[in-house]
Amino acid sequence: MRMTAAVMYEQGLPKPYAQSMPFRIEEVDLEGPGEGEVLIEVQAAGLCHSDLSQVAGLRKRKVPVVGGHEAAGIVREVGHGVTDLAPDDHVVMTVVSGCGHCRPCTRSRPSLCESVTASRSQGVLGNGARRLSRNGAPIYHYSGLSGFAQYAVVMPGSLIKMDRDIPFEDAAIFGCAVTTGVGAVFNTARVRPGASVAVLGLGGVGLNAIMAARIAGAATIIGIDLNPGKFELARELGATETVLANDPECVTKIRDLTKGGVDFAFEVVGAKPAFEMALAITAPGGEVIGVGLGAADESYQYKHAALVTQEKVIRGSFMGSCVPQRDLPLYLSLYKDGRLPVGRLKSELIGFDRLNTSLDLLDRGEVVRQILRPHQ
Repeated sequence: MRMTAAVMYEQGLPKPYAQSMPFRIEEVDLEGPGEGEVLIEVQAAGLCHSDLSQVAGLRKRKVPVVGGHEAAGIVREVGHGVTDLAPDDHVVMTVVSGCGHCRPCTRSRPSLCESVTASRSQGVLGNGARRLSRNGAPIYHYSGLSGFAQYAVVMPGSLIKMDRDIPFEDAAIFGCAVTTGVGAVFNTARVRPGASVAVLGLGGVGLNAIMAARIAGAATIIGIDLNPGKFELARELGATETVLANDPECVTKIRDLTKGGVDFAFEVVGAKPAFEMALAITAPGGEVIGVGLGAADESYQYKHAALVTQEKVIRGSFMGSCVPQRDLPLYLSLYKDGRLPVGRLKSELIGFDRLNTSLDLLDRGEVVRQILRPHQ
């Protein structure tokens, strides 16, 4: 079929993106689903800081590629062998999926699946297939989803069925921001009641971590960001304190407030200064949870003697250590109960014509979650 999609031909184009236009809105060809694949009519796709990283070239991917890795839509067709989904099902589309056979998958860690990681780096689906092209030339899949399009062919392991009364523009956020932020708190850190928590970076992922920390029963929840305009929403969602990241007394204030530092510091930005601050505000015996992804080849430093003598833990959390089939139904139920008000994170709904401009807004930290409506 022919459809409209946002195609990136080159990484590393300069800002502002409204001028360099890393995404070209074009008509592309999409083959129907093969065996074990599913055709989705995409209804909504979120813009994430990971999209900015790809546009900037911090992590290389095969191009040209149709972007988008956080989305929701309707099943329109299933390939032979797909038995757990049917046409007209409403689904969340998530990056996390596994082969079910490799070492991480057998240990319930599909976010670390060796097979899916390899296929993602090659720009193909988990089974090695590629269904996108333009005028006969190949176009690659982004993270097995390519949600910046009117339709997508994906593997069923990346699809989680949801109730029909959940708005697509809210459901899309569950594909990455909720999975990553909530999962980091529930799965990776396993925040306990009464704990003290700091979240560095109050974008979509960070605010989900704030909400999850509240649900987990954390007594102190500190939101940290460079933009004070995000503080009101952070407090409404569960932050008990907010602190400017560029305040020269930021570390001292947090250590004083928590009587020596927090139990868990979630570094959501993926930047050295944020990591250094996270380590500085973590109490002895506490944990720094690295959630944000920076450049693939960037190295961070820490004082090893202090790490040992203070028994701090540095722990990575990729996609919230998520098991989608287990976790997303729980997160969706928390949303429906009003305990995870993800809809509060929506900044605006956009069409393809606003996509590149919206990247600039996201890069400047002026928005939380913008939602692309491909059929708008």
